Amino acid sequence: MKKFRKVLDGLTTSSPAGVGGSSSCASAAGTPTAGPSPREIDVAETLTSESFQICKTVRHGFPCQPTALAFDPVQKLLAIGSRSGGVRILGRPGVDCYCQHESGAAVLQLQFLINEGALVTACADDTLHLWNLRQKRPAILHSLKFNRERITFCHLPFQSKWLYVGTERGNTHIANIESFILSGYVIMWNKAIELATKTHPGPVVHLSDSPKDEGKLLIGFESGTVVMWDLRAKKADFRIHYDEAIHSVSWHHEGKQFMCSHSDGSLTVWNLRNTARPVQVTFPHGKTQRDGRKESCKPILKVEYKMSRNSSEPFVIFSGGLSYDKASRRPTLTIMHGKAITVLEMDHPIVEFMVLCDTPYPNEVQEPYAAVVLLEKDLVVVDLTQSNFPIFENPYPMDIHESPVTCTAYFADCPPDIIPVLYSIGAKHKKTGYSHKEWPVSGGTWTLGSQTYPEIILTGHADGTIKFWDATAMTLQMLYKLKTSKVFEKPKAVEGGRGAELGEEDPYAVQMLSWCPHSRLLCVVGISANLILYRFSKHDANTNITVLEVRLQCEVEEVISPSDTENTPCLSDPSGHSPQPPPSPRSNTPDSARDSIPCLKVKDRTIRMPPGYQAELVVQLLWVDGEPPQPITSLDINSAYGLLALGNCNGLAVVDYIQRTVLLCMSTLELYGAADPFQRLTRSPRKSRQSTPGLTELSDNQVSMDAERSKSPTSVPYPSSLHNDHRSQGDTLSSLRPSHYSPVFYLLDNVKGPGRKLSLPTDLKTDLDHVNGHCTSSSSQACAAGRARGPGGPEGPRLARRGPGRPPFRKAQSAACMEISLPVSSHAEGYASRRAMLQQLHGVSMYSHDEHHATSYCWSERAESRENSFSRSRSSSVSSIDRDTKEAVTALQFGESYGRKTDALPTPCLWVGTSLGLVLLIPMSIPTDDQERQEEPVTMAPTGTVLMLKGSVLRFGFLDLRGAVISAPYEVWRDPNAQEDPERPRKRKLVNFSPSSSQENCGEGHLAVVCSERQAVVFLMPAQVCLHVHNITEASFVLRADLVSFCNSVCLACFCANGHVMTLSLPSLRPLLDVNYLPLTDMRIARTFCFTNGGQALYLSSPTEIQRITYSQEMCDNLQDLLGELFTPIETPEAQNRGFLKGFFGGNTQTFDREELFGEAAAGKASRSLAQHIPGQAGMEGMKAAAGGAVGELARARIALDERGQRLGELEERTALLMTSAETFSKHAHELMLKCKDKKWYQF
Repeated sequence: MKKFRKVLDGLTTSSPAGVGGSSSCASAAGTPTAGPSPREIDVAETLTSESFQICKTVRHGFPCQPTALAFDPVQKLLAIGSRSGGVRILGRPGVDCYCQHESGAAVLQLQFLINEGALVTACADDTLHLWNLRQKRPAILHSLKFNRERITFCHLPFQSKWLYVGTERGNTHIANIESFILSGYVIMWNKAIELATKTHPGPVVHLSDSPKDEGKLLIGFESGTVVMWDLRAKKADFRIHYDEAIHSVSWHHEGKQFMCSHSDGSLTVWNLRNTARPVQVTFPHGKTQRDGRKESCKPILKVEYKMSRNSSEPFVIFSGGLSYDKASRRPTLTIMHGKAITVLEMDHPIVEFMVLCDTPYPNEVQEPYAAVVLLEKDLVVVDLTQSNFPIFENPYPMDIHESPVTCTAYFADCPPDIIPVLYSIGAKHKKTGYSHKEWPVSGGTWTLGSQTYPEIILTGHADGTIKFWDATAMTLQMLYKLKTSKVFEKPKAVEGGRGAELGEEDPYAVQMLSWCPHSRLLCVVGISANLILYRFSKHDANTNITVLEVRLQCEVEEVISPSDTENTPCLSDPSGHSPQPPPSPRSNTPDSARDSIPCLKVKDRTIRMPPGYQAELVVQLLWVDGEPPQPITSLDINSAYGLLALGNCNGLAVVDYIQRTVLLCMSTLELYGAADPFQRLTRSPRKSRQSTPGLTELSDNQVSMDAERSKSPTSVPYPSSLHNDHRSQGDTLSSLRPSHYSPVFYLLDNVKGPGRKLSLPTDLKTDLDHVNGHCTSSSSQACAAGRARGPGGPEGPRLARRGPGRPPFRKAQSAACMEISLPVSSHAEGYASRRAMLQQLHGVSMYSHDEHHATSYCWSERAESRENSFSRSRSSSVSSIDRDTKEAVTALQFGESYGRKTDALPTPCLWVGTSLGLVLLIPMSIPTDDQERQEEPVTMAPTGTVLMLKGSVLRFGFLDLRGAVISAPYEVWRDPNAQEDPERPRKRKLVNFSPSSSQENCGEGHLAVVCSERQAVVFLMPAQVCLHVHNITEASFVLRADLVSFCNSVCLACFCANGHVMTLSLPSLRPLLDVNYLPLTDMRIARTFCFTNGGQALYLSSPTEIQRITYSQEMCDNLQDLLGELFTPIETPEAQNRGFLKGFFGGNTQTFDREELFGEAAAGKASRSLAQHIPGQAGMEGMKAAAGGAVGELARARIALDERGQRLGELEERTALLMTSAETFSKHAHELMLKCKDKKWYQF
């Protein structure tokens, strides 16, 4: 009986009435439904909701907008704070931890509790935090929030539990690190300065205790006042007043003098015996002018004053101080050692630097060995032990942002031989001249762990480079770097301002990547509407690059009328219709100077290509009749077939890269033939030459509206589009993925200029939904949108000025630099529409989907006038939606499938998905013999098979009837430049994953999984029956979807624009995970988010950092074993023995009991209103870390015991040697005594 009901439901679903009405396929969001099948398909699904949990794993790259730096000289750990409240803790390669303050306040200063496994952070919200580093995931133990004063400087003496805190008012407070409670002991600014001083000394900029006497605290004020405060006597020992503001202070290790850096570029040295005037005043970079005065110099922001045992000359290292007349020079770090002055120029401004020393004791000879320089976009470590001061080779991936990242790709479980091969090729091109010493930041411990399968990350960049990264076992190391710009000739600058404009753009920016690890084929799509095919070779070669030019430009303008079968996954049977496409009229203007010209010129000479990836073929889309080619939106390549396919908003092109020919070049309309499910009224191309009226004229003149509608989409910079159908983008970068045709991407892609930000109130969810092009309420489903600006606007003349071969480049909109700020403002409610608010915020004309809300542009009249021209009725869901004139190809997939219902065996097919949610199947006939494949043509023709979904199609996938993934066939890699034996020619070795290869019966068919921006559908092939459908979202849209292998099964992973990460079971499409993980606050996340096998994903969390996450419960449970240990038990080095004479004449370092002075018994309690203590929240993560670290603690304790026993054994050996030596000495002394016993004094 149940089976009979399923059959009835299926008949209802496939009938026209069921399609147009409330069928099972049009169920509510989040409700999977099942359709009929010729027989029961029983797939055992092993994945459950308990198999999924989402969490962050590791972050790679350089910390974005760094602000602070700290180093633990015993643990050898480095900490970097950032403006967003993040803290990165780095140790040896593999030890990399990221912490984030919940407040998001900028980190002002960092202080390690040296060799204690703790870190103090001072943030811009005047809060101190104590982090516990004795666990793999650090957690906050205590916080102290200052209410009435702002924190400016902190100092924690070595082996002390009392933290000195300087404030903006000039006061100095003292906090207990163990309890995070303020002491009643306060050094007020009015007591520190002289009573006769009438001005405020300014904020505290420096605090440090004297190396000679811990009871003396040196306080530096911004105005130039320095006070030595006696903590015991609670009074000032001496006060120094200098005319220039102080930026930093550094002690000599003997505690007799200190050095200050000032705002006029000077360095002053002060002696404690005479504080009336400085002992020495120097302007390191200030030359004496003819009139005797010094040049004005920039401030010296920081100075370090260190001594070395091997030299009596001190190291004076400082940043800044250059003269103002050398403004063109880059930021510098100056190293003064004796009379030698070395100036190191940096590529970026210096944020902070630290000198690394052997000893943590401030009263010992420091012996500096390295200087860590934190730049705005880089981390540099200088070797101070060599005279030429070379830098260390950075083992961390700090150069991800060397050029802005524009796209990413993530591959897990790669072939095991690919990483060594790429590393060996890339190692030949590494830079030289680095220091030969080991990287000085070597703290923590790291092991490989249980996750050892190879992982590779690919990043495409704005300058055309592609980087291959080894991402195995939570690490990241660059393997190989490829420059795509070497394929093209350099653009020549032209006269006038156009040359300067072109120089500012990025014509080589990588837009899309397709890589096959098995065949080692790489396909790269550039912003200039070009595609480059690379083959991997271990040998160099001298070759000519083949160029194929494609005229993929459709000038037929049509009005689309959706049929009754829209927005439901069903089949439009083309039986009885001719598959031949109608003729496509094209513009053949003979006098067009910009016709059949590519955007970039490929080198037409023989090129020597080094080992690695070598360019073999370039496919270029051409200018057509004065209009630039549209960006490529979809791509797929198959090495077994020898074919690659590309699509854009004009149509589809298929290239045979073995025979170097174009097999297919058709518009989307031509692909449908007679099976087109829409009615399209063709407009004359002549009307595209007419002028375009303004927006206000369109509402009153129907003829003007038709003229505007019939214009070529490239003639206006902001073409209109509706309902996720962006098929006519003119001067845009284009999307990196098919999903980027959603309206929110359209808005952002058309904001001109680098660094332009689009402000959208994200918590006003309804407004964001309208920008996304989706209406949540039933009353607002009938949406329409305004027309874009005509060429008469600011962008019109710019497009018309372009000469022959001048590409419509824009500054490459890298995923790294595209941000959307989302402030909430009640002022937005006063605007007539969402679009008006955006125009007011940014001064640019933008397209929106909510123009039907109280605007002067009357869309109801326009909708009615168009409704009269349609002969067929519309679906109620899109009755008032005016679709754009072009349909983009948004998804492509080669594979073994069934092109027709009547096919008995699978054949090579190309699946095509469009921005209207339509799916076409194109079967192909490919010769199987190697020789025939080289000579016989490949035939392919659209069959008219059409499947329909809601929203733009994003992804295809294939399963056999047992639920296993059917991978695309591929060719096993062979070196194209290797020497061949003429008697035994090599043959292509193909690996085919046919649907029949894993099943007993050949004709059983397979399952096709299709995911769009709104829906996921499972079809049974070749019957083309909808088995399951799931409405993923109604309030948002899917950005990225992938079929991923997971726990010996497969699932569909989706990332939505509203930040939700979802997983669906296959083939039943049951929801397994739905977590609001990451609200879409910037474009870089949308452009770079990608899933991979094994339950992992990544995205660009900042312009310089890659964040990796996992949605696997098993991986979350084992995450503690995969991460490195930050803290390792190390004995604190003992203080040096100063010797009797040095201690007698130089004075021993005086110590005192701070507890006795600052404790509650002596100093009392601080005011409760001054600061508030906030205990740390120990979450489950910290508990897991503690539990996971128990075994590690036992292991470390055992190691410590072994080391202790070894040291005891060494001590015994030394004691025995000492005893032997003493006995020998005693024996020789006795012999000498006997020899000299009877001698007189005059006999010696």
